[in-house]
Amino acid sequence: MAVEKWLFPLVSISFVSLILFLSAISGFTASSAFFSRQPDPTYVHHGPGYPPAFAYYISGARGDGQRILRLLLAVYHPRNRYLLHLSHDAPDAERAALASAAKLAVPAIRAFGNVDVVGKAGAMTYMGSSGLAATLHAAAVLLRLDKSWDWFVTLRAEDYPLVTPDDLIHVFSSMPRDLNFIDHTSDLGWKEAQRVQPIIVDAGIYLSKRSQYFQASEKRKTPESFKFFTGSPWVILSRSFIEYCILGWDNLPRTLLLYFTNVILSQEGYFHSVVCNSPEFKNKTINSDLRYMEWDNPPQMEPLFLNYTFFEKLAQSGLPFSRKFREDDALLDMIDESILRRKYHWVTPGAWCSAKKSLFSDPCSQWTNVNFVRPGPQAQKLGILTKRLLEEWKSGLNSCRL
Repeated sequence: MAVEKWLFPLVSISFVSLILFLSAISGFTASSAFFSRQPDPTYVHHGPGYPPAFAYYISGARGDGQRILRLLLAVYHPRNRYLLHLSHDAPDAERAALASAAKLAVPAIRAFGNVDVVGKAGAMTYMGSSGLAATLHAAAVLLRLDKSWDWFVTLRAEDYPLVTPDDLIHVFSSMPRDLNFIDHTSDLGWKEAQRVQPIIVDAGIYLSKRSQYFQASEKRKTPESFKFFTGSPWVILSRSFIEYCILGWDNLPRTLLLYFTNVILSQEGYFHSVVCNSPEFKNKTINSDLRYMEWDNPPQMEPLFLNYTFFEKLAQSGLPFSRKFREDDALLDMIDESILRRKYHWVTPGAWCSAKKSLFSDPCSQWTNVNFVRPGPQAQKLGILTKRLLEEWKSGLNSCRL
């Protein structure tokens, strides 16, 4: 089935949006000269010798459209690819508004055509397998849309970056492009009885109006044919591993997917178990999700909401992403101003931005060579962190340990 059938058409009743729709009738990828005359986008070079590119899957629920848009602008770079997903409980009008707002927000998005919105949205029940199904769907769509990205990044509307896109691209330029960043462990502890052995059925898979799950009265034994790994659901995965999960040429990903369909928190175990049970990928995994989170004591299901009191910890962490944030929290404004150097309705500026700087003019309304990046102060902190993680990975002492 054509990818376009999965992408939401940009329809609006206004004349301006009608022009946008006609210019993008083949999908949310066409450029429009209606609003401003822009030079042709610089050809984006990929592959060895050029900076890497990221495929971002940014998801949210009903009412999260504005949060997703803000997050998109904070992580946007013309080299990358972006897929935005509002869950099935969001009305079509909100999806249309998000698609139109994203396209209108930045001239580069219209010119480079690298942002898409999922139109046929599925359920994303966290306590079940529908969220995992949505992530695998997004990965498959991104593989189809773009043959050049190197890493797949999962973000939610409650997330926010702590480095600029230039910082992230610069630091990852020196890394092997087949590495995966997954927080994982095989030490199940209390989770074995409460997360691994219960059998559940996610109603969101087969009932359009339900997001609950049903739990069986009996439990099943912990798997013996493969080792169960668990960890953070937030991942940065290599393109080669994503292709393996989607295509599954040795059948391990499909076999485990059948098992994890009935696991209560499948997103906290599927990728972890696939990568660590695969001879091809278990030695290509760094034990970190590269996220800053604060937890209650003892830890609860979700991390704490961050506020301005955590700013210094965030800034000094060296981590590229953080969560969770309340919508339009003052801490987000502090990150924009002090770390990203971004104004609220603009993208995070980078070396690709070439417009004349002024108080009221977006420096990224015009652009130059998008194959060049200019790292800032946070890149050094991220570089120190990743150097340590690479040393741990090379030692083999902290990755996919049985």
